[in-house]
Amino acid sequence: MRFISSEELKAKGVSISRATLWRLIKKGQFPKPIKQSPSRNAWLESEVDEWMRSRVDARDRRPA
Repeated sequence: MRFISSEELKAKGVSISRATLWRLIKKGQFPKPIKQSPSRNAWLESEVDEWMRSRVDARDRRPA
């Protein structure tokens, strides 16, 4: 199990704005962060990886 920071999200290829990220979290469309301290959030890498796989799966299921 590994926590990743918002900077590491970008390094993994999650290149969405902060505002969009928080909107997706609020809608339940992106994994919720874990509070590491009052001013620090992190995400479980496995949950982010699963979200990324789900995006690819959604793309592949769309009719051409």
